[in-house]
Amino acid sequence: MKIVNHILCAVLPLFLLDGPAVLCAQNGQQAALAPKLFIEIIEGDNALNNVRQRTSRETIVEVQDENHKPVAGAAVLFTLPSNGPGGVFLNGARTLSVNTDASGRATMQGMKLSKKGKFQIQVNATYQGLTAARVITQTNVVGAAVAGGVAAGIGLGTGIAIGAGAAAVVVAVVLVKVLGGGGKHATVSIGTPRLP
Repeated sequence: MKIVNHILCAVLPLFLLDGPAVLCAQNGQQAALAPKLFIEIIEGDNALNNVRQRTSRETIVEVQDENHKPVAGAAVLFTLPSNGPGGVFLNGARTLSVNTDASGRATMQGMKLSKKGKFQIQVNATYQGLTAARVITQTNVVGAAVAGGVAAGIGLGTGIAIGAGAAAVVVAVVLVKVLGGGGKHATVSIGTPRLP
């Protein structure tokens, strides 16, 4: 009888991927091959939050069953660090509970940022007795990343203005050559390009 149980426990899971839990007898005890729950991170992992502008990235997760299909109505708990970098939610708490929507997704919104630095958000999901956990890493930044963005913007604007100025010079030179024949003099003045 034990040999038959071992064979069934080895073979049945291969054929019952979408079926109910399979009970196998191992050493006289019943062991259940239970369904599983997964958390897929859709948005927010390795995100940068701007402390100066008090803006945090939206964090979205999807809860999936053992076949990686979305699970609606699962309870998702987002937990921020109790100290250090991170933040609190609008009600001052460090935890936020959200149920997944019809597409199995839960969104963490409304985080008020604390000091700069890297931190982790604990994500736990529960559904019909099943549980899953993930960790999302984010960083609160001030200055360097923000300044980099501004510098990039200025660089782009300056490049556009210089490009426009160079195009104006080329057009002016062509006009002088075309209109400047026959002893006539043409005066061309070019102003300094201004950033928009």
